[in-house]
Amino acid sequence: MSEPPTGPSGPPSRPLPRAGRPGRRRLSGGRVAAIALGAIVLLAAAHTLLWNLMGSRLQAGYDAWAAARRAQGWRIEHEAPQRGGWPLSATLRLPEFRFSGGGATVPGGIDWSARAVVLRVALHRPGELRVSAGGPQRLRVGQAEIPFAADRLTARLPLQANVPPKGGEFEALRLRIGTAAGGMEVGAAALAFDSRMSAIEGEPAISLEGLVENVTLPVATPLGNAVRSLRIDAALTGPLPGGRNPTNRAATWRDAGGTLEIRRLDLDYGPATAQVAATLALDEALQPMGAGTLKLTGAEAVLDALVSGGAVTARNAGLARRVVGLLARPLAEGEPPVLEVPLTLEARGLAVARIPVARLPPLVWPGPAEGRGPGP
Repeated sequence: MSEPPTGPSGPPSRPLPRAGRPGRRRLSGGRVAAIALGAIVLLAAAHTLLWNLMGSRLQAGYDAWAAARRAQGWRIEHEAPQRGGWPLSATLRLPEFRFSGGGATVPGGIDWSARAVVLRVALHRPGELRVSAGGPQRLRVGQAEIPFAADRLTARLPLQANVPPKGGEFEALRLRIGTAAGGMEVGAAALAFDSRMSAIEGEPAISLEGLVENVTLPVATPLGNAVRSLRIDAALTGPLPGGRNPTNRAATWRDAGGTLEIRRLDLDYGPATAQVAATLALDEALQPMGAGTLKLTGAEAVLDALVSGGAVTARNAGLARRVVGLLARPLAEGEPPVLEVPLTLEARGLAVARIPVARLPPLVWPGPAEGRGPGP
């Protein structure tokens, strides 16, 4: 009987089974499914915990804001708040919302009511608060009553703990406004602002950029009733004084060298486009004063429209055309001429190229100036 062959150092080694290395076991399909299900349950629990936490913080933040406004004399009313938004955001719905007060700043005060106001914080954007209002709304400023509604009316504000928003963005889509002259519609509007309460003299304390498009006016003018666009870029320089008396605050701001810088105001209306840049301040009577520049394209077409509408006589239009012919210059070859003239505002009188064109109504400040004699 022959013996098995041996290697040079002993019997041959036996190969390991192909099932795998020692110490590792293959997971069964049921075990994999159980682990996956457990992970899903843990993620769902963590998501629900985060959602509840954000909802609680949203409620606490609103309660603190409302308490601070009420302490300042504002009136805030609404029905019982309703939480929602799961799973992608935390929302707080305030039905039949009403916000009123401010009589010390605005004569007659401010009163705004909406069918519902919704506060929303998306889970993937915890640092941004969205405020939207839907349904028919009503705004009263003093004695003026303004009913309005919009397909979309939203504000986006930065959200920081124990810090009031210093800026934000507002959007409106198909905004419909009721006026004494009839209905007015704004196709789209966007507004962005930023504030720096610590701004010193000459620094922007409040910056504002806005765009309004496709406005249908309630009544037609010689230039029509459709404004294609209005764009503004402006800044209010500091420092901004504190206090509740608007007259005193305005006088202090004026004395500190405060100005309103209209960096750019563009209007596209009827046959003309206009661009205005100006610097405004307050005079001794707390009335606006300042100077700027107007650039107007389509001046002759505007004169034709004013004559057709009966707003300007043919004789005066003829004189104005001579001035336009002397002052208007094309910016480039083949482009329409642009009329560039200086603007001045002094003692409530507005002059274009030193020619008086309008007298503005007085700006009435609420409340007398304390320690400064009778108000304006």
